[in-house]
Amino acid sequence: MTITETRGIAELPEGNELAGRVAIVTGGTRGIGAAISRALVGHGASVAAGFTHDRSRAEAFRAELAGTGADVTLHQGNVSSADDCRRTVQEVIEEHGQLDILVNNAGITMDRTVGKMADEDWNQVIAVNLSGTFFMAKVALEHMLERGTGRIINISSIIGQTGNVGQVNYAASKSGLFGLTMSLAKEAAFSLKREGRLETHGAGITVNAVAPGFIETEMLDSVPEKVLDRIRAAVPVNRLGRPEEVARVVRFLAADASSYITGQVWAVNGGQEM
Repeated sequence: MTITETRGIAELPEGNELAGRVAIVTGGTRGIGAAISRALVGHGASVAAGFTHDRSRAEAFRAELAGTGADVTLHQGNVSSADDCRRTVQEVIEEHGQLDILVNNAGITMDRTVGKMADEDWNQVIAVNLSGTFFMAKVALEHMLERGTGRIINISSIIGQTGNVGQVNYAASKSGLFGLTMSLAKEAAFSLKREGRLETHGAGITVNAVAPGFIETEMLDSVPEKVLDRIRAAVPVNRLGRPEEVARVVRFLAADASSYITGQVWAVNGGQEM
């Protein structure tokens, strides 16, 4: 028996550390979300991948992972709708029997300078990126508190830390996730403690954020190559990030053994924010 086992958190082998866990990944069928879904199923979790529009692409993604023996379900909805968020979480719990991990990854951009930004440009980005995270976390946390364990991981952005020309709506939404994450982390721990269920060596409930830098995804497809060259030059490691590098941090935070990490922002940006 290992020291860790005697203290209540079993250190499962790295490739199987999420066995028996069920995860929701919003925006989980493309880009960073798809990489996160792959990483979680690759370490034993069942994944409920959320998507909004492209069902054929989502079905192709599920077929890809199902071919490896992974347990993946698809759930269509709009995270900016509180009703959709409640429905989706309930669907996952009914289908899988529980919810252990929530990864709030869904996000959009509508880039314009402030003078040209329409009201709807602001409202839609805030609704999806910030309000959607709140709606999903609210209903998921209720279930996690009932069970006394869970992981919530919010995907923010370096833009929330540094700001960016033409992205005041996106920067505000992603910066807002920092305060949301820390407040939820404190509330989760406070609630468990108040109920006498904050076990000294248990997995507990943690809430953390991951703030990627510029990652090679479709979101950068419309960015001119000259601009991308300037971005690479501003990154100390002189390259863009890969979705898998973000997913690796999410998978680490999702594990039971990461129970002493909560209310934190993990930067994955090649040192760009230094």
